[in-house]
Amino acid sequence: MIGPVFERRLEWSVLMFTLIASVPRIGRFALVALALLTMAPSSTAAQAAQEWVQPERSKANLDALARVQVKSYKFEAAGNIDVKYGLYVPTKYTASRATPLVIALHGLGSDIHYMMEYNNLVELAERYGYIVATPMGYNERGWYGARGQGNEFNRRGAQAADPGPENLGALSEQDVLNVLKQVRAEFNIDAKRIYLIGQSMGGGGTLYIGSKYPEIWTALAAMAPAIYISPDTIAGAQKLPVMVIQGDADTSVDPNVTRKWVAKMKELGMNYQYIEVPGGTHASAGRLNIDKVFAFLDKQRKP
Repeated sequence: MIGPVFERRLEWSVLMFTLIASVPRIGRFALVALALLTMAPSSTAAQAAQEWVQPERSKANLDALARVQVKSYKFEAAGNIDVKYGLYVPTKYTASRATPLVIALHGLGSDIHYMMEYNNLVELAERYGYIVATPMGYNERGWYGARGQGNEFNRRGAQAADPGPENLGALSEQDVLNVLKQVRAEFNIDAKRIYLIGQSMGGGGTLYIGSKYPEIWTALAAMAPAIYISPDTIAGAQKLPVMVIQGDADTSVDPNVTRKWVAKMKELGMNYQYIEVPGGTHASAGRLNIDKVFAFLDKQRKP
């Protein structure tokens, strides 16, 4: 379980992430950076270390971002409401050939665009010929079921006034599976190459959902995973290849917690790759290594 220091920082930041969700997407990056700074220690050096500046996007990246679609489906278990998800389809896609799929889970307080804009992720998806889908997880703070099927985690602090549905965790988890089903129904997806990745809350969701439904996934990749449950959970994904990326200067997710999960993978004899980034922060470590994530995924196939 993640220690109380992380929990206090996360509780303090929830108000900021709520604000982020209420402003236009174009202005969210600055607020995300500010929220991350509120979780950092008060020293000037630590605050500077949390900064992440998106490099100038290449034409290939911008072209790929322009092709990102916003889709929706009727979520029956949630009262038949329309729930959105992001979708990227590479230009080389053809229905006559099975195509790999990446399900990418966003962090706390963000939305379906977060992982599409994750450094040059969609550019890499175009290069490798991958479809990418980004579920909402029902809302911006559902934790994909990794903090339980209920909603106790939103009944304190800034979220107490409007915690959301009683079964938020279950809805958040189910949304991921629903989006997977939607995409598989619409496209010719290679069942031997379905990958799950995520950042922060999405990284924790990746480890949880990957362990709970290992038969679906070919490989997992968790960046700066924010996760509260026992590392023993990963035994469910014992046969899956897993990549974990963690910055040692991350002040939002305790690197020692991530190291415990990696130690459990080693104990279980798993096929895993761990990248610990010296000076890497919550915002930078995964983004700086997203190319290594795709290279790792591309090597993985189900028998």
